[in-house]
Amino acid sequence: MQQLCLQQARVAVIGAGTMGIGIAQLAAMHGHPTQLFDMDVQKSQAALDQLKVQLQKRVAASKMTGQLLEQTFANLSIATDIQALASAQLVVEAIVEKKEVKQALFQQLAELCPADTIFASNTSSISITAIAAAIPHPERVVGLHFFNPAPVMKLVEIIRGLKTSATIAQALFSLMKAWNKVPVTAKSTPGFIVNRVARPYYAEAFRALQENVTSPEQLDFILRECGLFAMGPCELTDLIGQDINFSVTQSVYREFFDEPRYRPSLIQKELVDAGCFGRKSGQGFYDYSQAERQPAYQLPEHVAVSGTELAIQVNGRWSHSAGLLARIQASTKLTVQYDVQEPNAIIIGDVRVCMSLGESVELDYVTDKVVLMDWHADWAQAKALPVVASPACSEADRALVDAFFAAIDMIPIWTKDHAGLYVLRTISMLVNEACEAVLHDISTEQDIDLAMKYGVNYPQGPFQWAEKIGYNTILQILKNMYRIYGEERYRCSIYLSKKAAQERTQSQQELEFRQAG
Repeated sequence: MQQLCLQQARVAVIGAGTMGIGIAQLAAMHGHPTQLFDMDVQKSQAALDQLKVQLQKRVAASKMTGQLLEQTFANLSIATDIQALASAQLVVEAIVEKKEVKQALFQQLAELCPADTIFASNTSSISITAIAAAIPHPERVVGLHFFNPAPVMKLVEIIRGLKTSATIAQALFSLMKAWNKVPVTAKSTPGFIVNRVARPYYAEAFRALQENVTSPEQLDFILRECGLFAMGPCELTDLIGQDINFSVTQSVYREFFDEPRYRPSLIQKELVDAGCFGRKSGQGFYDYSQAERQPAYQLPEHVAVSGTELAIQVNGRWSHSAGLLARIQASTKLTVQYDVQEPNAIIIGDVRVCMSLGESVELDYVTDKVVLMDWHADWAQAKALPVVASPACSEADRALVDAFFAAIDMIPIWTKDHAGLYVLRTISMLVNEACEAVLHDISTEQDIDLAMKYGVNYPQGPFQWAEKIGYNTILQILKNMYRIYGEERYRCSIYLSKKAAQERTQSQQELEFRQAG
C-alpha cells in the first residue's frame, strides 16, 4: 500500500466553536501551519483571544513553556474567506451536525482544493459514507472524531466510509499518534464505536429507574463504587445534557432501523420534555440549585459485628472474584469450610449467597433461600455491594447475611429484584454490544477496549471485563435476562457465544492437563 505522510501538512479547521478551536490548537501546537475559518470572523477572533488567555495561564502555572505558546500562535491564523483554504492539505470540519450542511461545505471546498486534499469530518454520528456520496473524489472523505475537549481527551476515532482510501486512514492514524492521541479505526456505522457501545450504560440505568427498583443517587453510587466508573449514568447524562444524550440515542435508534437495543427511554424523554437538561438547566436527575446537588446518597449503617464467629461454607473457585475469597480468609470473625468441587456459593445457615447470573429471585427462587449479589471490580477496596433476597428469606436470614458482610467489613445494599442487578447487568450489555461491533467488522477487540477507556473513561474495556468475569458468566447472565424479559434487546451476540465456547474448550484442556499431572 502506498504511504502518505501528513506530518508537515497544512491544516484548515472549519468552525470556531469549542471543538474547532481545540482541534486547531492541537494542529498548531504540533507544528502545522493552521488556518481557522468560521462564517463569523468575529467568532474566530474571539476563540483565538480566549485560547491565548487559557494558554498564558498554563505558562504561568508552568504547565506549558513560553516557547510552545509562541510556536502555537506563529502557526495559527484566521482565514477571513473560504477561498484562503485552497492550499490546505487536510481540512477538518467541526460545524453543525447536519449531513446536508457538511456536504454543502465539502462540495464548495472541492471546487477550491486539489483532488488530493483530505476532507475530514468531526461528526460524532453522521454516516461518513453518506457525506462522501455527494463529494467529488469520495475516497478522500474520512471521519476524524475528536472528543471534547480535543486538546485533553486522548481518543480519536478514524472512521472509514465505504469509499474512504485506506492510505488516507493510515496516514491519519500515524498523524494522530504524532499528536499524542490514541487513534482507533472503525467502519462508518451509526454511533461509530463509543456512541454505539456506550448505549447500554445509559439504557440499563434508565430501565432500572423505569422499573422503580432503585433511585438515581443510589444507582450512581453503585456504578461508581462497584463498577469503578468515573461517573454514574444519571450524573453523567446530567453533565452531557439530557437533551444531547437523548438526541444521540434517537439518532442511533433510527439509523439502526429501530433496533430494540437502542430504543430511547421514556424516563429520559420526560426530563427533556420538561426542560430538565441537567447541569446547564439547573435540574435533571439532580437539583443543582443548591451548593451541593440534591438528592445525595447515604450508605446504610454498618451492622455491628457480633462477638461470636459466624460459620460459613464457601463452595466453588470464584475465579472472577478472588479478592472476595481473600477478604473471607482474612476475617477473624468467620469460621470457614471450603469445597471447591461444588458450584460457587457461600452457605450461611440454610441461606445460599451467590453472584447473580441474571436470574430473578421472585421468579426463579420463590421457595429457595437464596441471596444474589452483584460483582465488585475491586474486592480489596470494596465498601458496599448490592444484594437481593428471594421471597423465602426471612428477616432472620437477611440478618445472617448482614453479619457475613459485617465480618468482611462490607455493607450490603438491599435492593429490589432486578435481573442481573446493576454492575453485572450493565457490563454484560456493554460486552454484548462490543461483541456485535466486532461481529459486523466495525472494529477490533483491541480498538474497542481503547475507545471505551479513553473516549468515555471506562475503568476497563468491554473485552477486558469479559476476560475478568468470564465470557460464559456474561453469556449466562444475558440468557437469563432474555428468558425473563422476552425482549430482543437482551439477545446474545453470536460472537459472544463463540467466545464463551472457546473459553469452555480452553478450561477443559487446562483441567485435562492438570489431571494428567
